[in-house]
Amino acid sequence: MRQTRRSDDTFARIREADGVTMDRAVYRADFHGVYREMEGVLWKLERAQYFHEPYSASWVAWAEGDWDRSLALIEAAKAEYEADLPSRVELRRLRIVEHPRSPYLEWELRVLAARARAGERPRVLDADAVRHLERERPLPELLIPSPDLLYEILYDQGGAHIGGRRIADRALIEPCLTLLSALYDQAEDLPAYLTREPSPHLL
Repeated sequence: MRQTRRSDDTFARIREADGVTMDRAVYRADFHGVYREMEGVLWKLERAQYFHEPYSASWVAWAEGDWDRSLALIEAAKAEYEADLPSRVELRRLRIVEHPRSPYLEWELRVLAARARAGERPRVLDADAVRHLERERPLPELLIPSPDLLYEILYDQGGAHIGGRRIADRALIEPCLTLLSALYDQAEDLPAYLTREPSPHLL
């Protein structure tokens, strides 16, 4: 008899699944081709507490210790954030946060706040709420445009984006979406979270 997997194996199965591994350029082209045509909810799961983002002018300013310039660049990117999110797509981002927050997260949460004002729907969930799902490894970084397609976003050990894995297995993706949606329901809207947990660095 086939053994039934527990619900806490759902994200682990993503890492084990067959998929097409792409470098950063191929992944971006593949995803943007899908994104241009999709409608509905785009799900994003972010677990790592640091990403290396030298392609972001605001990140560079933050990395150089210039908080004021970093924040100003975030605000200046309003039109860019709005353009990233067409009206036909609702982006639901679940951001897992360790406490105390890393310096990187202090910066990223301000970016997400600006994106929320542009129409994105980010929520924050304390890492303690997903410990039971991380018996062996942290949750994967995921982008899910439909029940038929999932991208596992790949990063190197330094947090630099190196590509993605394209997985097209509905039997695997549907339970992943169910679990991700349940975690999102538990999470707190980002504006409310930042009001409750303000950053001493960025006030």
